[in-house]
Amino acid sequence: MPDNGVASNNSPSPPANSFFKNEDWWAVMIGGALLALCLMAVYSQLPTPGESEAATLTSPLKSWLSKPGSWKTSPVESLFPEGKPSRLLGILGVFLVAAACFGHVAKAIEGQGQGGKFLLAFPIIFLLALLAFILAAQEVVKYYSLSYALWALVAGLLISNTIGTPAFLKPAVRTELYIKTGLVVLGAEVLFSKLLALGVPGIFVAWVVTPTVLISTFWFGQKILKISSPSLNMVISADMSVCGVSAAIATAAACKAKKEELTAAIGLSLIFTVVMMVVMPAVIKATGMGPVLGGAWMGGTIDSTGAVGAAGAILGDEALTVATTVKMIQNVLIGVVAFAVAVYWVRYQTPATDGVQPSLSEIWNRFPKFVLGFLAASLAFSAVYSFHPAGEQLIGAMISGSTKTLRGWFFCLAFVSIGLDTNFKELSRQFRGGKPLVLYAVGQTLNLCLTLFMAWLMFEKVFPSAADVLMAK
Repeated sequence: MPDNGVASNNSPSPPANSFFKNEDWWAVMIGGALLALCLMAVYSQLPTPGESEAATLTSPLKSWLSKPGSWKTSPVESLFPEGKPSRLLGILGVFLVAAACFGHVAKAIEGQGQGGKFLLAFPIIFLLALLAFILAAQEVVKYYSLSYALWALVAGLLISNTIGTPAFLKPAVRTELYIKTGLVVLGAEVLFSKLLALGVPGIFVAWVVTPTVLISTFWFGQKILKISSPSLNMVISADMSVCGVSAAIATAAACKAKKEELTAAIGLSLIFTVVMMVVMPAVIKATGMGPVLGGAWMGGTIDSTGAVGAAGAILGDEALTVATTVKMIQNVLIGVVAFAVAVYWVRYQTPATDGVQPSLSEIWNRFPKFVLGFLAASLAFSAVYSFHPAGEQLIGAMISGSTKTLRGWFFCLAFVSIGLDTNFKELSRQFRGGKPLVLYAVGQTLNLCLTLFMAWLMFEKVFPSAADVLMAK
């Protein structure tokens, strides 16, 4: 298995003390390098002191990094929009960047031969991701928020559970590398100045309810349901209570969960996410709940950040802003939860050897290093946003013009890989007796109730004007 990662069918992990053989550190380096390049590209467009300021700052990389656009009747429209430049050049740009970066990692970790095998297989993985984006961009599909993640997973599952994943594709099936790099890139979008704008009520909704639900759900799974695998229990609990797939990946690395356990948690998350992002806005409208309360409720409970945005948009700009801000505050907990799980697993779940408990260094070995890249990116770009005179324009143009697109592609590649690496026969073992499903349903019910209560208490009673500051920004 990859170092600090979940179990995998890829080649054995390299020595933990080898920096350049560690997938997590490569994710940090690639994500950091891409963020730096994207920022410098936008920075180069800033007007010099003698020039007049441009009305809107844009990234020169925008046309070179893109994904399929919206379409109505023909998928060709997504690649060749009427009256607009073709998107093929930007899609090719993403392909070349991803192939170069991840192919280099395969070569560095596993040798020249594996790098070549990766480059032969990667075009097929990329085409499946492209298909997922095209399907998700159809107007009706988009209206019902059936995201690229769902289509990417389905595409991979259809192949792996019918003809089987061909052996030549497996060198490019690298779920953790793709999503870890995507999470490092995501760090640039989690800006502390925006999070603090919502203040104490947002922190209470995200940081008080989340650990309460996580601990309660894990206890319920172990003591009441008596789930045999603590790592499966923990990954499902973290996935459901924190922020879906991102938290599941980090937590799985910290507790050394099996590949099938991570896949089970992600599958449950995707199913419940689709249901919740359709049902919750309808419930909020039917009950006459205000947009601030409704937005905070959705932001603290719907797993995926993208799904939170889609659900919030149904209720309007105010609900969208509050929901996504609460979710970003919750995203910060990825690192905290990963560290806490690593400590707990070393202290209480790792068996002693010859009567000696594992050393504290085991915590560091288990801690997913890519989380450090996520936090470093968040801190660095928060500083640029807050202290550079043109910080807001710089970061906004960078995210909208390049890094958000790259992050989306990396996540999509990860979901294709999850599907290709998943066999229903193996996965069914994780659901025997229905306990994981019961665990997720009970935990999510608790999450919905506690989050609604905390959001009502904070935004309706204690800080009724808290969202006004956020909307004024």
